Amino acid sequence: MKIYIDGTFYEQADAKVSVLDHGLLYGDGIFEGIRVYNGRVFLFEEHLERLVDSAKAIMLNLPLSVAEIREATLEACRQNGVREGYVRLVVTRGVGSLGLSPDSCPQASIIIIADAIRLYPEKYYEDGLRVVTVPTQRIPPAALSPSIKSLNYLNNILAKIECQQAGAQEAIMLNHEGYVAECSGDNVFTVKKGIVTTPPIWSGALAGLTRRCVIDLARQTGREVRETVLTRYDLFVADEVFLTGTAAEVVPVVDVDGRPIGTGKPGPVTGDLMRRFRELTRLTGVAI
Repeated sequence: MKIYIDGTFYEQADAKVSVLDHGLLYGDGIFEGIRVYNGRVFLFEEHLERLVDSAKAIMLNLPLSVAEIREATLEACRQNGVREGYVRLVVTRGVGSLGLSPDSCPQASIIIIADAIRLYPEKYYEDGLRVVTVPTQRIPPAALSPSIKSLNYLNNILAKIECQQAGAQEAIMLNHEGYVAECSGDNVFTVKKGIVTTPPIWSGALAGLTRRCVIDLARQTGREVRETVLTRYDLFVADEVFLTGTAAEVVPVVDVDGRPIGTGKPGPVTGDLMRRFRELTRLTGVAI
């Protein structure tokens, strides 16, 4: 695997960053996880737009233009022969001093990793996930906007640890008001009497691009979609629950906190959206 760092491709063993990079020292930076399907980069422009927005939000000056980042990402896919896979596009604050101030970092750094990925084994797409509500709450928007896709994922990691300790595959994270925010790495949806519902962004959910894509697909089929607050109760009594994410795609949930969802098997609406999403990934995207 060849990894792009600031204009140069390195062999994996030689791909290194400084110990004084503020991305390492403080999690000061941003990233995008991007999927590649059938030799095409899926939702590429949307990912680049969100990267720019995250950079603006934390006052991080991108060291390359969007066009240059786009071409470097495509070249990373070419260098590694990636036609089906995942790209991790990272921008750190760069090398600085042992202090919090970003003023000591004169130049941001860009890292691009293009490789294969499979978040869940295929059996979970067929049989569904078991998820649990965890004690770790989602960071409130007043403290850190969930729309900023930052390098500091400790909040999510703690939630992931707690769900793994419970023997589950994913964690449901609540916000400070007790409403469902999102999972440790995915957005969450319910289906009740044919209505598809997902928490609003202001509740603490990331503005997931797969989330938006699935909302559009559901509406195109004539289904009603609501973005409104959800409680644990709403998950327990849902006919179906499913998760969305760049790495996860669309994956069904069949058990929440020990309670079977619906029939205890993936439901028809989830299955239909899974099929429609997979079809879309095969047909659209920026050619490598």
